[in-house]
Amino acid sequence: RLTWVARAQGARQGLRYDPDMGSDARLSCSSSGWAWLSTMGDDAALALVAKQGIGQPEQFGPAAPATLQDVLAAVQATRERGYSLTIDTYTVGLSAMSAPVRFAGQSAFGVLTIAGPTVRFTQERMQTLAPELLSTAQQLATLSGASPFFQLTAETGQSAAASGRKPIYAD
Repeated sequence: RLTWVARAQGARQGLRYDPDMGSDARLSCSSSGWAWLSTMGDDAALALVAKQGIGQPEQFGPAAPATLQDVLAAVQATRERGYSLTIDTYTVGLSAMSAPVRFAGQSAFGVLTIAGPTVRFTQERMQTLAPELLSTAQQLATLSGASPFFQLTAETGQSAAASGRKPIYAD
C-alpha cells in the first residue's frame, strides 16, 4: 500500500487540488504509484497492481493506463527518467510528478510528489522542476537515515545493519 500522509498547499486561492490524506494511492494511474513501483522489479510491481486492480479511465483520468502492459510501460519510462510524469491519469485536469524516496539500492520507502492543475502545471513546467524534485527526494532519503524509525526493516523488524541495509546513503 502507498498511503498519502502529508501535503503542503502552495495555492492560496483559485484552482487547488487537495487529495484526501490517509487514502491509498491507486498504483496503476497515480504519479506516486508509478514512482514507487519504478523502484521494484517488473514482476513485483505488476503483482501489486494486479492485487489492487487497475484504475480504469472512466473511474479516474482519461489517460489512465487500461491494461497491465500499459502500466508496465509507464513504470519503465518512470524508471528510465528517475521520476514519474502524469497528465490526466488520476483525475481529469490534474498533472503530477513524483520521485521515489529511498536508500541506495532499496525499494522506495516514500514518494515526493508535486501536483497541480494541467492548465498551469504543463509537461514543460514539470520537466523544469525535475532536477529540484529529484534533489529534494534524495535529501529526504539521506536525512531519513538518521531516524531510528528507518533503522528497522519492514520485513524482519531487525536493525538495518543486521539486515545489510545501508540507511544513511541515498542514491
